[in-house]
Amino acid sequence: MLPGPLRGTRSQAVPSFRFIHAADIHLDSPLQGLAGHEGAAVERIRSATREALEALIGRAIAEEVAFLVIAGDLYDGDWKDYQTGLFFIQQMGRLREAGIPAYLIYGNHDAESQITSRLTLPDNVRTFSARRPETMRLDGLGVALHGQSFSERDITENLARRYPEPVAGHFNIGILHTGLSGEEGHANYAPCTLAELVQKGYDYWALGHIHQPGIRHERPYVAYSGNLQGRHIRETGPRGAFLVTVEDGEVAELAPFSVDVVRWEAVAVSAAGCDRLQDVVEKIRQGVQDAVSSRSDGRLLACRIGLAGRTRLHNQVLAAQEWLLAEARAAAASLGEAKAWIERLVVLTESGSGSAPEANLQDALGAFREARDDEALVSQLREELGRFVSLLPPEVREGAEDPLLRAVAEGDYASLIERATPHAAARLLGDKP
Repeated sequence: MLPGPLRGTRSQAVPSFRFIHAADIHLDSPLQGLAGHEGAAVERIRSATREALEALIGRAIAEEVAFLVIAGDLYDGDWKDYQTGLFFIQQMGRLREAGIPAYLIYGNHDAESQITSRLTLPDNVRTFSARRPETMRLDGLGVALHGQSFSERDITENLARRYPEPVAGHFNIGILHTGLSGEEGHANYAPCTLAELVQKGYDYWALGHIHQPGIRHERPYVAYSGNLQGRHIRETGPRGAFLVTVEDGEVAELAPFSVDVVRWEAVAVSAAGCDRLQDVVEKIRQGVQDAVSSRSDGRLLACRIGLAGRTRLHNQVLAAQEWLLAEARAAAASLGEAKAWIERLVVLTESGSGSAPEANLQDALGAFREARDDEALVSQLREELGRFVSLLPPEVREGAEDPLLRAVAEGDYASLIERATPHAAARLLGDKP
């Protein structure tokens, strides 16, 4: 645990109040994996970021909070039209009617340079400048909020270093969109260290940018609220915001609450011990049903099925992937409307006893493996598939999870041939249903 702040700024005169810390709303962000799909579940997923924001505002009003803090990435990028901005203003209007102000900074996704169109926000919404850090005071509550918006997407300077000194006799809140330093898997925007934030002398740091909620330090609190709504399979589990209770100038309680309307989950299914493909289907069906019962919390569950285990059906499973995915989606549909949706089925099984290729196919499979050293074939793949990859959106190339697509995106065509060999075997040996 790091030491506390060097300067005491809390005051017994600060009244008790509550506020909500939210971040990374990514309003109208296009959720991944929906192309080519339709139905009530898919429509629910498409509207999920809006419904999550509606739920957040509803919770703020119900709890009668003193104010709402949004720590960056309210928007996902430039608007396609004004509807995104109008929807946000409508939700801020609900807060205004309830007498609740909102304090907002912009992050890397909604930096001034990223959003080319703006609408005038209601007078209960205060936005921090992108030119320099500034302080906004709520003297009636004894609160001082400090923050700075991003002017550009790629902010690599330490913004926290220039944040104002804490206001004496006030509960001081720092609002910052940052990857901190060394947060694995995240771009290092507005880098700073945890020690720097702790030593600043603020009572609470409301951070954004990291989508996984978590408390990095207590007294003073340094916290990521996470995003309101998971957007893909790498953002599993509950998503929401923090309800912070302040009593006698100190954080008395920091309570997470969920507002997500769609919950992403990885569902592991073992094919070990299965003698027939229908046995695999039954395991998938049971896995989906159990996940909905235990992990959905009444929300639509967006699932990725990971089919693993050592099995004699390995080749048949590889050959029957499309059918097994359809069966998984049928299992989800059978649970009722908008209970579960299957994003993908990933086959991770391994060959077991009785699944070795017949002798007369060994030579053919050996030829596949040797093909990775065929310079002419690799060159042809590079020319033809490279043209295809160049047409893909950057986010598809960068976020490729399928091993074959990832090999193509990385230009590793020798690896592509090697990885395709088991699939070739499956086509030759597997029995489709």
